Amino acid sequence: KGLRTQILTIGPGQCVPWHHHSVVTDTFFCIEGPMQIETRNPDEQRVLSPGETTAVGAGQPHRVSGVDDGRCKFLIIQGVGEYDFVADD
Repeated sequence: KGLRTQILTIGPGQCVPWHHHSVVTDTFFCIEGPMQIETRNPDEQRVLSPGETTAVGAGQPHRVSGVDDGRCKFLIIQGVGEYDFVADD
């Protein structure tokens, strides 16, 4: 129950599907991109270039992909609290 960090690479045409977290906030730091984070409630599309960051709060559905289905690489910091991954359609 704390803080979780990962560096993830998403290949062309791939994505992290729609999901949310019950407790943790996701903070994204773009390393290679651009990358996009789409959210629901409110519906938004955030595009990050290398060096840019954004956060998605607990309970907010979101998905992550490269812009135009391209490759992207990012640092994700998740916390603080117990991690879960709740799939959303």
